[in-house]
Amino acid sequence: MQGIVAQPRFYDVSEVRPYRVHMRIVPRYVVGQVVLAGDAAHVNSPAGGMGLNGGIHDAFELAAALVAMLREGADDSRLELYDRRRRPIAREAILLQADRNRARMRERDPVRRRALLAELQATADDPIRCKAHLLRSSMIDGLRNAALIS
Repeated sequence: MQGIVAQPRFYDVSEVRPYRVHMRIVPRYVVGQVVLAGDAAHVNSPAGGMGLNGGIHDAFELAAALVAMLREGADDSRLELYDRRRRPIAREAILLQADRNRARMRERDPVRRRALLAELQATADDPIRCKAHLLRSSMIDGLRNAALIS
């Protein structure tokens, strides 16, 4: 703390709870009458807000499934579609992107850090690569890909 906000007296740290970074995903989002979404279905590093955004996307897809079932007469297979659409996105987009974010932030080798920064700067400087990066990192690509699954 002194390195962040120096003060003449020592900081009194009464409790320390280090966060253990880990990633997990359930094998199925739907089992019988139990449906999982967000952190109940997938846990990942908080770096980049991927879990929060993924949870919101889960909630939207689950809400669409429930509306289809309750208002439009869809059967339980609509929940299976929810699973088919969201679980691959969590596995392939959320967890992988969070892992890349975490690895980039944990990199200690100055040469490798400069290379990673240069790569991000090159992406930002190239409109096509920049747009692709934004669509992927904002998880819009994931939503579009999930919508194609039937």
